[in-house]
Amino acid sequence: MDLICIDLEASGLGPQSYPIEVAWKDGLSGEQDAFLIDPATVDGWTYWDEFAEELHGIDMNDLATDGLSAVAAAQRLNQALAGKAVYSDAREFDRFWITRLFDAAGITPEFELRGLEMLLSDAQLIQYRFISRSQLRRHRAANDVDDQLAAIAAVQILQDEQEPSADDS
Repeated sequence: MDLICIDLEASGLGPQSYPIEVAWKDGLSGEQDAFLIDPATVDGWTYWDEFAEELHGIDMNDLATDGLSAVAAAQRLNQALAGKAVYSDAREFDRFWITRLFDAAGITPEFELRGLEMLLSDAQLIQYRFISRSQLRRHRAANDVDDQLAAIAAVQILQDEQEPSADDS
């Protein structure tokens, strides 16, 4: 499947939240990347929601130990995704956090973030949401992009099975 999906995990869902993990995967080539972001590298990135930590399982020590700076994270995304369309199943949230990341780094994103509504029909979006909601687990960005690609593939298979073939006429 010629499709790149992206997912971000954040310090919370509020307006003061910021990205702490990014993952993306190309469904055709299998190329992928995932990394943590250290909020200590950005002035003002101090908001932390313990409920969000419970969902993704990433703690501040993980970020301090293994996280990239905001500049390094933005550069890494641009290097890998420049000129490409990247799909998110939560575009508004992910756009907010990508914007926060790139603004903090003083860099302009060189890729286009799109929502699944640009890829799937209304009926397919309903099927996608049903499939994705049944995927109960801890949210980590790399797992989420794998689940997004699997759910999109499942929706496309369902559509292919429902479309009448030339033999049916």
